[in-house]
Amino acid sequence: MRKRAAIRDDRGQTVIEYGGWLFLLLFVMTIAVQVGLAVYAAQQAGTAARAAARVASHDEATTSPQAAGQQALSSWLDADVSAYPDGDAVTADVTVVIPSVVPGIGFGSVTKSATMPLDEELTP
Repeated sequence: MRKRAAIRDDRGQTVIEYGGWLFLLLFVMTIAVQVGLAVYAAQQAGTAARAAARVASHDEATTSPQAAGQQALSSWLDADVSAYPDGDAVTADVTVVIPSVVPGIGFGSVTKSATMPLDEELTP
């Protein structure tokens, strides 16, 4: 009888251990995905800043630096693009909001800048 009582006391232990490990693995996976999104947002901000600065440096650009920066970004990212002259160069700043995996928790934003020299007319 004692063996049966001891076996019955261990019932459900595997489920509890599995649930604990599953929670831990899902938590680590969520953190990994969030870090990946933050890195991706930073990369996209840098690309958009270079595109905006490149367009702003040309005298005869057919689009605005803000539009060029927005077009260089993934469509699902929220960003603020600005370009301003800086002496004989132009600087573009792009701020991208880092998307969140967990709703209701914000992770801030990332800002990248790029500077390009102004386009000068070449005389023959």
